[in-house]
Amino acid sequence: MSYSNLSKMNFEISDDQKKFLEQVDQACKSIREHETRCYLEEKSNDMTVPTFGKIGMLGCPISKKYGGLGYDILTYAFALERIGREGNSLRTFFSAHVSIGQMVLQNWADEEQKRKYLPDATSGKSIMAFALTEPDAGSDPGSMTTKFEEKGDSFILNGKKHWVGNGTMAKVMTTYARGPDDRISAFIVDTDSKGFHAEEMKNKMGLLSIKNAEIRFENCMIPKKNLLGTKGKGLSIAYSALIDGRLSVAAGAIGVMKDCLDESIKHSQKRQQHGTVLAKKQLIQEHLSSMIVNIESSRWLVYRSAVARQKLHDYVENLKESDSQWQEKLNREDKEYSALRARADRLAAIAKLHATNAAFDCANRAVQIFGSFAYQKTNRVTRHFLDSRAIIIYEGANEVLKLKLASLELGDKYQAY
Repeated sequence: MSYSNLSKMNFEISDDQKKFLEQVDQACKSIREHETRCYLEEKSNDMTVPTFGKIGMLGCPISKKYGGLGYDILTYAFALERIGREGNSLRTFFSAHVSIGQMVLQNWADEEQKRKYLPDATSGKSIMAFALTEPDAGSDPGSMTTKFEEKGDSFILNGKKHWVGNGTMAKVMTTYARGPDDRISAFIVDTDSKGFHAEEMKNKMGLLSIKNAEIRFENCMIPKKNLLGTKGKGLSIAYSALIDGRLSVAAGAIGVMKDCLDESIKHSQKRQQHGTVLAKKQLIQEHLSSMIVNIESSRWLVYRSAVARQKLHDYVENLKESDSQWQEKLNREDKEYSALRARADRLAAIAKLHATNAAFDCANRAVQIFGSFAYQKTNRVTRHFLDSRAIIIYEGANEVLKLKLASLELGDKYQAY
């Protein structure tokens, strides 16, 4: 990278972006109290879809052709950062509905599929979800046991998925299954399909206003036209979706940290112990300074990752316009595509690993600053603490991401998994 390119890495926003992000900010403020009530009552926030639907956030990075706003991925990351201040529960809704929901279709669906499913999703008429994880296939999706077979004009799916975000309310989801040839394919599933069953997963430690479901496919009939991408290439589609999922988690984690910092500053400036306010205590300032460093270091990793992901998106979209056989070309390992995807994948993994660890650290420090005041879920930093434990696990457990990053540097023969 030249110095001239480095000088442009200021991520300044346009007036149009600023206006949209102000709308996101207002939407977040308008539902804050309701989100708190829903969290404490462990129910879905029924204000999310209508409130954010009005400003187009439900389709922020989706092409205007399908009802979205057509914003770039960096703008979407900015929006998720703001939403993250309201908690990982709210941000997870958008990750499931947009990042690993709609963006999977925008990236891989054919034109008929996109026109059928995306407009309803961007408007909020239809909520989306992503069903990959299984009880015995979490960090290793390649070992999934959900299977499909062909019968006439349909695929018949049998198996189980779990921890599906938005799973109890989704009308459409993408899922993955292994065929008779042992290769994995991707499918678009209408949740009113015969043989589809969803059951809420309860007794969670956190993420209490987002509903996760266990999905059972019992001879579930999927029309053949709902095959997503090329048959046998489903795992590649799933891994590409995880790039967007990890980026969205990392972006939201910045908001979590910012809220923990803001709440900690307010509390430490008014809480007195041993004759002075906490904000004057050196060890309290150490906590606050660590939060500040966590926020800024995570922020630039996320923004850099978003720019890399946008370059990958732009390349594929240009290829689609010039080559009707674009999927076959990508499947033949187009060198430029492979390089762009590898970079986006690597940077998203770094951003997710760093930002989620940092978010949990910030939440833990915030709880310590609040002391006993933070031992009830009515406290914002307590909810961040509970929810941030989950983001270290999902969208790629951080231990697996460490192995992934090391293996990329060492080479394939040194893969630890």
